[in-house]
Amino acid sequence: MLSDDNVVELEGEARLQRYVFVLLDNFTLISFASAVETLRLANRMAGQTIYTWTLLGENGETATCSAGTTFHLDGGLGSLGRDDTVVVCGGIDVQSTTTKTLLNWLRREARNGHRIGGLCTAAHVLAKAGLLDGKRATIHWENQDSFLEDFDEVELTKSVFCVDGNRFTTAGGTASLDLMLRLVARDHGEALANAVADQLIYSSIRTDQDVQRLSVPTRIGVRHPKLAEVIQKMEANIEEPISPARLAKEVGMSTRQLERLFRRYLNRSPKRYYMELRLQKARNLLMQTDMTVINVALACGFTSPSHFSKCYRSHYKTTPYRERGSHGEDRVR
Repeated sequence: MLSDDNVVELEGEARLQRYVFVLLDNFTLISFASAVETLRLANRMAGQTIYTWTLLGENGETATCSAGTTFHLDGGLGSLGRDDTVVVCGGIDVQSTTTKTLLNWLRREARNGHRIGGLCTAAHVLAKAGLLDGKRATIHWENQDSFLEDFDEVELTKSVFCVDGNRFTTAGGTASLDLMLRLVARDHGEALANAVADQLIYSSIRTDQDVQRLSVPTRIGVRHPKLAEVIQKMEANIEEPISPARLAKEVGMSTRQLERLFRRYLNRSPKRYYMELRLQKARNLLMQTDMTVINVALACGFTSPSHFSKCYRSHYKTTPYRERGSHGEDRVR
């Protein structure tokens, strides 16, 4: 129990707010736990109950997270209180858990004026329901390629979290902490949010201006500025690849110098590295969208389906069609 000296004085009205967490099967545990723990600690540091929460799911009984732990739910997708905030918790293979029942329920609650958000891959669910049309949103970096292909009416950002009106989304992982601390600060002041962060040993609260992925030099473990610049250009030009000669020219070096740079730091040629980036995006699209194999090939800079299939098989030891067959079933359209 906190002493009176440690209780944080709240700014504004200390009204009770309820969060409704909708757990999809294979939801990401850390995203959900980070959100709930922020609310729990906000109550503790405030010295009173200012937040409550409940767990719902489509079957109304249980939901299992991607770590294999099963959670007992408080109920199914029924009616909500007038001021409830809905938080959909997504995770692995979110397309298979995006059911018509869930989409219709979300649309109904949106019409009722509820604030609705999505953690981790749940931005896909909100977008599928049409709740992010014309709004800014974010999703885990691994799902960004497929999201861009499926939802061009949404302004996708690379932020760790995004709040746009009565919609909010996070990139997954610990981004839920940053989002919830932002919401606590908005509801009850920075002092309470900072006290919660201290309890969580969270010393650097990120904002919606922070991007979710590490910088190229940090990611590849190499801090050569021209190499990082070339890789950034490659990542930004997957559909229409740039030749090594042009890449070299744009960063002020010869093609031979560029070749040596890649060999020295990455043990592969620029052409091979670029091909691996394109194939990685292709695999994401095959596993996460309903795009045809031909359209996936075109989106990743392959003008010939046969060349795409040959390169894919060489790298992943399977064909694009077999990859699609093992991951493309039971999608909601």
